[in-house]
Amino acid sequence: MSARLPEGFETLEPWVDTWVLPDSAARARKRQTTGIDEIRRFYEALLAEAPRALELLSARRLEELDGPTETLLKLLLALAEVGPAVEWYGQPGVVDGFDPEAFRLTLQIPDTEPQAP
Repeated sequence: MSARLPEGFETLEPWVDTWVLPDSAARARKRQTTGIDEIRRFYEALLAEAPRALELLSARRLEELDGPTETLLKLLLALAEVGPAVEWYGQPGVVDGFDPEAFRLTLQIPDTEPQAP
């Protein structure tokens, strides 16, 4: 079986099946439909590994990520999605926010598409 995450990040493996999602819309839906206790467990597990993960990712170009490294990137993008739920709101949804289904993305940019210089 091939590794789903880069070497040294095996402790994050339990989160891959539920939090590695195809795009930002899917990550937002996941946050909205997941209980805050599970979100907190995910947040704490990822936050502990985030400095090492960011160091590894910062040394690579988005368009050159291999499968395991892209999986790690997607976990960090999910961490960024749930951060406000833990740090600011204490719940999956935005306090006094709008219905997230009321606004649809008109353009979905792939997570690994390079940004213009």
